[in-house]
Amino acid sequence: MAAHAARDRLTGLKGELSVLVRMELARIIMSEINDQQVVFLREVDGDRSFPILIGIFEATSIDRRVQGHVPPRPLTHDLLKNVIQEMGGEVQDVIITNLVEHTYYSVIRIRLDGDLVEVDSRPSDAIALAAHYSPHLPIYVDEEVIDAAS
Repeated sequence: MAAHAARDRLTGLKGELSVLVRMELARIIMSEINDQQVVFLREVDGDRSFPILIGIFEATSIDRRVQGHVPPRPLTHDLLKNVIQEMGGEVQDVIITNLVEHTYYSVIRIRLDGDLVEVDSRPSDAIALAAHYSPHLPIYVDEEVIDAAS
């Protein structure tokens, strides 16, 4: 799969072919009065966007990286990135795969020994991990998820 393609295809969990849409982190809203932080993803080659509610820890991790702040010691998402690299893996991209009862699902795709391994993840952690790379890792969203979210 081409990492730079705006649209890609993936065989989904049900064995059906899914259309993947390349998205980018557009905005982070951090609230000091409640525990609901929001990231907005925007379509790279289009006009669609949608919000995902995330926790304060993930929002802070994403925000720090977007602003270029690197902690002196590895935090959780740094640790995950380091473990994958030290074990010989290379994170390819992250995909938001499903939306069920207001809960998003995603996978982190890791190239390891010639195989593509999909690791189940909360979207907030997947997006935070993507933000820890320079340039940021590609973020894809299943087109059905975008349709369901709007």
